[in-house]
Amino acid sequence: MRIGVLSGGGDAPGLNAVIRAVTKTAIFKYGWEVTGVLDGFEGLLSPTKTRQLTSWNTRGILFVGGTILGTTNRGNPFAQKTVVNGREITEDMSPLVLNNIQELGLDCLVVIGGDGSLKIGHGLYKLGVPVIGVPKTIDNDLSATHVTFGFQTAVDTATEALDKLHTTAESHQRVIVLELMGRYAGWIALEAGIAGSADVILIPEIPFKWEKVAEKLLERKKAGSKSSIVVVAEGAKPVGGEMAVREKAADGYVLRLGGMGERVGSEIGKRTGFDVRVTVLGHLQRGGSPDPFDRLLASRYGAAAVELIAKKRFGEMVSYQPPDITSVPIEQAIDKLRLVDPDGDLVKMAEGIGVSFGR
Repeated sequence: MRIGVLSGGGDAPGLNAVIRAVTKTAIFKYGWEVTGVLDGFEGLLSPTKTRQLTSWNTRGILFVGGTILGTTNRGNPFAQKTVVNGREITEDMSPLVLNNIQELGLDCLVVIGGDGSLKIGHGLYKLGVPVIGVPKTIDNDLSATHVTFGFQTAVDTATEALDKLHTTAESHQRVIVLELMGRYAGWIALEAGIAGSADVILIPEIPFKWEKVAEKLLERKKAGSKSSIVVVAEGAKPVGGEMAVREKAADGYVLRLGGMGERVGSEIGKRTGFDVRVTVLGHLQRGGSPDPFDRLLASRYGAAAVELIAKKRFGEMVSYQPPDITSVPIEQAIDKLRLVDPDGDLVKMAEGIGVSFGR
């Protein structure tokens, strides 16, 4: 059997650990071949964008960030955008992908990705491609698994940044705003904010009121606090307002968020008169070596994906349901996003210790 493996969407710490586990389990346990598809689904549009994966060329990548196969947010074969005579058109290139999969001799395809990549994988599965999904997103917003790999490392990185910002904020008696990733789900901002002792946490699931944010910071100043820390998820928005968007596609689809941290910082300065600084952590949250939890989880996911192939349980995604790794239909995994419950235990606990969500 020859397995194809690709990673789609944004990178996440632990991707290489999955690739390594898929390769080693397939080779050592079953004697199968593994082909890496380069640059996500774009690699399936050309039969030459592949590399053979072996136990030798996957050595030493367990703790390496990024992905040795490359990845991209583009290259949806069901809606491939090309420019013809100066005009952008959208084409369904899935027949070409099916042909290339056949030419490569792939008996199945392991798709490592989040919501968008798994939707494409499910589309290929419906066309007859044997597909196994592996959940990947630092946003932790896939509802069919307890946690996605990459998330914990992103939280660790954000928490470490908050630890450092506390000292400079205290030294200069400032309010420091830290913008973190999180388009629709505020898990990174919530968990890092609590772990990093933030005073205000603004997330997409809880639209905030400007006056409530200012009120919290003024109260802290009155009580004797010299500084404050505000954590903002990039997808946060005020009541009645919109997300901060940097780039949109021609059809209105939001390609890139960014700027809510600056907006929050500016508004805090106007309403309180405090000295405010803004830090955007950005892609630091995606980069670097995965922490031990993500190394282990990613390895378990990769090995479990091969076991699903051995059992011919295609169209399923590996899922972490502590303490076990199980599986769910990919269709179920992409049905809805896993969002923070505004009235859930974690939010209530944070409010109980004095954190404001601006409501």
